[in-house]
Amino acid sequence: MMSNTTAKKPNPLFEILFNVFIPSFILMKFSGDEHLGTAMALVVALLFPIVYGGMDLIRNKKFNFIAALGFVSVLLTGGIGLLELDTRWLALKEALIPGLIGLAVLGSTLTRYPLMQKMLLNDTVLNLSLIKERLKENNQSEAFERCLMSSNYLFASTFAFSSAMNYFLATWIVTSPAGTPAFNEELGKMTLYSYPMIAIPSMLMMFGIFYYVWRQIRSMTALETEQIFHIK
Repeated sequence: MMSNTTAKKPNPLFEILFNVFIPSFILMKFSGDEHLGTAMALVVALLFPIVYGGMDLIRNKKFNFIAALGFVSVLLTGGIGLLELDTRWLALKEALIPGLIGLAVLGSTLTRYPLMQKMLLNDTVLNLSLIKERLKENNQSEAFERCLMSSNYLFASTFAFSSAMNYFLATWIVTSPAGTPAFNEELGKMTLYSYPMIAIPSMLMMFGIFYYVWRQIRSMTALETEQIFHIK
């Protein structure tokens, strides 16, 4: 029986609504002086991802490094808009956040537990005892470690892609001065476009990495899928 203290998985629909669609809609439709005004529309729009992230932290009672960087990113976006800084700072900020995550992933390769190893080698999902036993029997343990290291580099490359695409989107879409309704509208458009142009491709890359590791496990252990995973 599962414990009641198990962290609840976030609802993907709510994540998209609170982090993408609602903020984008507010920025694009309510930034005019006849509605909320430039500054208030920016504040209200950014409150949604902040509140959603805060509620998720309270609910799960667990610090998440990537979520924390996302929170900082939202605050920096608000600061750039409210302080009316040059839009190049927005482009740099957009590139910096995924860049930092990518560097953290790369840095984890220098530790005993690279990030992908921690993510993938989960005994609740994989039949680790059987996998390790078969790897040892087939003299493939070192080859599997190299596979995990390669997957870690591939994972870091997805953040390099996000960093480059974020910078491109910011410089392409957000061209109006901060503190203007046009800036807010362009910021909303950038947020909206980032989902199909960055988030979905990055997700597909992640699935590709998991597929690669799964194929390597099958090849090195000669196990079937139902033996690799804990299938109820």
